[in-house]
Amino acid sequence: MKEAYLYERVEEEKTRCKLCSHRCLIADGKRGICGVRENRSGTLFSLVYEKVIARNIDPIEKKPLFHFLPATRSYSIATAGCNFRCKFCQNSDISQMPADRKIIDGISMRPGAIVEEAYENRCASISYTYTEPTVFFELALDTARIASSKGIKNVFVSNGYMTAECLEEIGGDLHAANVDLKAFSDRFYKEQCGARLKPVLATLENMKQREVWLEVTTLLIPGLNDSPEELKSLARFLAALDPYIPWHISRFHPRYKLTNIDSTPAQTVRKARDIGYGEGLKYVYTGNLPGDDGEKTYCHGCGELLIDRTGFYVNKNSISSGKCPGCGKEIPGIWTA
Repeated sequence: MKEAYLYERVEEEKTRCKLCSHRCLIADGKRGICGVRENRSGTLFSLVYEKVIARNIDPIEKKPLFHFLPATRSYSIATAGCNFRCKFCQNSDISQMPADRKIIDGISMRPGAIVEEAYENRCASISYTYTEPTVFFELALDTARIASSKGIKNVFVSNGYMTAECLEEIGGDLHAANVDLKAFSDRFYKEQCGARLKPVLATLENMKQREVWLEVTTLLIPGLNDSPEELKSLARFLAALDPYIPWHISRFHPRYKLTNIDSTPAQTVRKARDIGYGEGLKYVYTGNLPGDDGEKTYCHGCGELLIDRTGFYVNKNSISSGKCPGCGKEIPGIWTA
């Protein structure tokens, strides 16, 4: 265990967690919504510090990040727990472990050891992913600071529910993020995730202001968040924030507690991509459709094929210089370490 970061003691030995936008008020002996932060006599502790439940070496494209160090490897870690209760979670076995199974599992791994393994495996970045990095922020932050000192970048794959204080704390040690914008409806967030939309939008704005390289993913679930009107509103929000934000639109497959809905038709994903372009976004990608044309990166100026992808793998990359070799336009992203 480790004493938590970003909390305050309040009356009668209660603690107020300030890491995520739930801002849980936690009584003595109780845990927050995430299930991995516990109040013990007025001191809040992380129950997952140095307790890694998953670790892999992934292509950065799996996060997905398409405009951040393409074709590099990212050392990816997670602990148990999450501050959302998404009915469609693809990693529910670990994210919902504390809630569903009442246990917290994992292997002991120090921040320095995580960085050392990333370095030895020639990973350009460390991704805090699979579950929600906000709930294991102590481990993520301590690791990120060491990684930065070694020239290794840090990536959050997040639901975007962290507080402004959380982003302030990690500061310049967070280099990129892919944030799930799960819908553009507060009702969807409340009914499907146990959260709210507004804090996620605030996080996206905050990350842009802090110059964190930002990409956004939306999982299209038939009948729940795939109406053209909602997708237009979502795309319009992103385009107003920055038309060069890459938007990844992924195909849903039945998972966890949402097995009564069929997989998203491929054509629905492609139509959503068209909507994104129609609302002014310059880079819109299709996900969970291996081999689809929507996986590739084309210049927003002349339309030249710049990065040819199949699934998570890059077949050709023509923009290592950061510019289109055809028309010379600068392509937004971080292309070299």
